[in-house]
Amino acid sequence: MTKRFFLMLFCLAAAMCATAGHVLLDGTLDRSTIYPGTVHTFQVYVPDQYDGKRPAALYVGLDGVLCHAPQVMDSLIAAGKMPVTIGVFLQPGIIKAEDGTVLRYNRCYEFDATTGNFARFLETEILPAVEQMTTAKGKPIRLSDKPQDRMIFGLSSGGIAAFNAAWHRPDLFGKVFTGVGTFVAMRGGNDLQALVRKTEPLPLRIFIQDGSNDAWNPLFGHWYEGNQLLASALQFAGYDVQCDWSDGGHNVKRSTEIFPQVMEWMWRDWPAVTALGQTSNDFLKEILIEGDKGWIKVADGMPGDPVKRIIYPDLTNVAMIPDKPGNTVWQYLLQDGKITCGEPFYWLHNDDSQPLDIQTITFDGKGNLWAVTGLGIQICDQNGRVRAILRLPQGCSTVNEITVSNGFITLTTDDATWQRRLNVVSPTLGNRPESQGQG
Repeated sequence: MTKRFFLMLFCLAAAMCATAGHVLLDGTLDRSTIYPGTVHTFQVYVPDQYDGKRPAALYVGLDGVLCHAPQVMDSLIAAGKMPVTIGVFLQPGIIKAEDGTVLRYNRCYEFDATTGNFARFLETEILPAVEQMTTAKGKPIRLSDKPQDRMIFGLSSGGIAAFNAAWHRPDLFGKVFTGVGTFVAMRGGNDLQALVRKTEPLPLRIFIQDGSNDAWNPLFGHWYEGNQLLASALQFAGYDVQCDWSDGGHNVKRSTEIFPQVMEWMWRDWPAVTALGQTSNDFLKEILIEGDKGWIKVADGMPGDPVKRIIYPDLTNVAMIPDKPGNTVWQYLLQDGKITCGEPFYWLHNDDSQPLDIQTITFDGKGNLWAVTGLGIQICDQNGRVRAILRLPQGCSTVNEITVSNGFITLTTDDATWQRRLNVVSPTLGNRPESQGQG
C-alpha cells in the first residue's frame, strides 16, 4: 500500500473523530417516592459511538448541562481519552400548583442534605428511568454498574450532592468532581471534613475546585475555607484527590475552564479500579489490616432483641443506649450493685441533624466503645470521643449484637451474621484496660 493510501485513511479517521457527536433525549420523573410531589426533568446524552449492545460508562451532571459537558465528552470519547459514556443531566425537583405556580423548590433539601437519600434517589428512581429509554434509532440505554465506570459532577449545592452520593454509596459512584461545593453550615456540610478524617478510606477519586473569592452567603460560612478543609481531610485520609485553587468566585467559570483536563484526569487509567489509600488516622491504622477483604457473610442471622447495655471489662461502669433518640450513649458507674452518676458520656456523629439510629454497643479489650449506628460503626475512646468509623456491610439490616474477639468483629442481624478481620482484642471480664489518660 502507498503512503498516499495511508494518508487518506488517516485523514478519513481524523474527519470521523472531528464530526463525532451525540443526541440528547428528554426525560421527566414525576412520581418520586423519596421526594413526593416533585417533578424532575433530565436530559440523557448519547454519543454517536454508543451501539446499545454493551453497557456504557455513566456521567451524572447536576443542575442540567454545565461546563459544555456534551461537547467536551464528544471530543474526549472520539480521542479515546474516556470511555463511551452515557450522560444524565438532572435538574432538582420542583413542586408546582395546577396553575404553574411554584409551591416548593426542592434543590436545597435534595442537594445540601448530608444523608444518603439523594444517592438512593439516583439509584432507585432516576437511573432506572434512564434505562427504560431508547434512542430514536431503537438503541436501549444500558449503564455499567461498576463504580469505576461512574462519575458524578455538581456545582455549589450540586457539588456537595455529588460528593455525598459517592460518600454514602462508593459502590454507585467511584469518581467525583465538585465545583465551589457548599461544604458549609447549611445542612451539616461543614461536618463532612470531620467524618472523612475518622472514616476508613473509600475507593473514590475526587477533584475539588474553588476560588478565594467564593462566599455565596457568609451567613453560612466561607465556601473557600470549607472546600480547603474538606480537601485537607481527604489528603489526610489517603484519597486520590486533586484540587484547583484560584481567585475565582461562586460561579461556573473556573469549572468550565478546567473541565476537559479534569475529565482526562478522572478517566486517565480507566478501567482500573481506584485503589484504597492509606489513612493518617493512627487509631484507624492500628485497627485496619492490610489486605483485609472487608465484611464476609459467615452464617444465617439470629433474631433477637438488640443489646443496648454493656458492662465495662473491669465491672466499674456500664454503657447504655437511652430510650429517647439522640446521639449519645450514657455511662453509669456501678457501685454496690447499683448504677449511679449517669452522664451522656459517649458523643456520636449523625447525619443532617437527624435522630441517630444507635442499634447496639460493645466494648473491646482496650476499653473502647463500639456503637453500631446508621452512619457506621463509631468507635469511641475511653473519654467518649469518636476516633474511628467503620462502614457497615452493604445491605446490612439492623444489627442486634456486635462482638469483639481477637482478630475479628462479628455483627449479628435477624437475616445474616457478618464478620471482618481487624486488629482488635476481646475484653476480659474483670480486667481493667490500660488507661488512655484524660487526653
